[in-house]
Amino acid sequence: MTAAPMQGRLGFTGRSKRARVGPLELIWGWGMGDLLRIGDLQRIALSLVLALSGTSAQAADEVEFYKGKQIALILSAGEGGGYTNYARAFAPYFSAHLPGHPNIVVQNMPGGGGIRAMNQLANNMPKDGTALGLVHSSVPFAPLYGVKAANFDPRQMSWIGSIATASAMCVAWKQSGIATFADLKQREFIVGGSGAGSQMETLPTMLNKLFGTKIKIISGYKGGNDVFLAMERGEVHGRCGGLVSSIRSTRPEWFPKKMVTVPIQIALERSKIFPDVPAVIEFAQEEKIRSILELVLSPQAMDRPIVGPGGLPPARLAMLRKAFHEGMNDPGFIAEAGKQNLEIDEVSGERLAQIVSRAYSMPPEIVRIAHESMNLTGSQTD
Repeated sequence: MTAAPMQGRLGFTGRSKRARVGPLELIWGWGMGDLLRIGDLQRIALSLVLALSGTSAQAADEVEFYKGKQIALILSAGEGGGYTNYARAFAPYFSAHLPGHPNIVVQNMPGGGGIRAMNQLANNMPKDGTALGLVHSSVPFAPLYGVKAANFDPRQMSWIGSIATASAMCVAWKQSGIATFADLKQREFIVGGSGAGSQMETLPTMLNKLFGTKIKIISGYKGGNDVFLAMERGEVHGRCGGLVSSIRSTRPEWFPKKMVTVPIQIALERSKIFPDVPAVIEFAQEEKIRSILELVLSPQAMDRPIVGPGGLPPARLAMLRKAFHEGMNDPGFIAEAGKQNLEIDEVSGERLAQIVSRAYSMPPEIVRIAHESMNLTGSQTD
């Protein structure tokens, strides 16, 4: 009696078994008569080689991608300010930890409070990792507030990491006579600004709307360093939205020699550097005002962010984030930052994406009031 052919769960019949696993066809039997044909062996071997070589070739391509190339690091601020100092200090260490060690070229592109550089990066630069931006931390939130010139979606962009976190403040030239928050509510305080999208204009406008301060903004400066120069020349009284790190890196004598005063910290808590200067949230009497401040001050959690266009290959984005982390923790960079009085506080690219996403999920009413308080109706170019 002849046994009927067997039907197995893998879809084979008879004594010779055949199964397909991914790109491979597996064939085996129980006897010498069922030995695999030479052609079958060749097909299996070729499939294995192609599968393995494809993976290794892709990995090799990523490792070799930056070899002989350069990265354009676009700054949303003018030359000579804190952004330039941070970029030039960090670039060599960022490059050192990227496979291929690409040359990083710093390019200043001020305008529109940083929006010009972000638009260029999002819409006109290569989406392969050869163009990155070091932008104002307020810029990613401009579309949320309806800034007309902000033609980008920060949720679709490739966040690499942020070099620092920071608390904003108002800083006044000592001769201006502005020393306290009460002074800002009683006297006109003239500050410089660089465009409707920058903190130098959004934050003082917010203080005027929510707390009744009398801050007058003179717009049109290319960046924070130009505002500092204007303070020294007596053109303006000061700057709101300025950062301790910018002053320490570009004007290290200002604080020790008490050439400037700090009437208010535009922050959710007092800085350890200025424990006697109140944070603006201390003057918020309503919960709604506190929520508005939390949204408006979100950029402080991601100061000096590095970002790429949307559409970067995932493996390349991971490689950039890894190099950023290693560069931030490089002893050489830490020493260089200390030498230049640059405050550093690493924020991961994943965390930056979360901050942006959370801000864009805020209740519409809070976003509307925050928008109105900052008077973000458009942007300017310098």
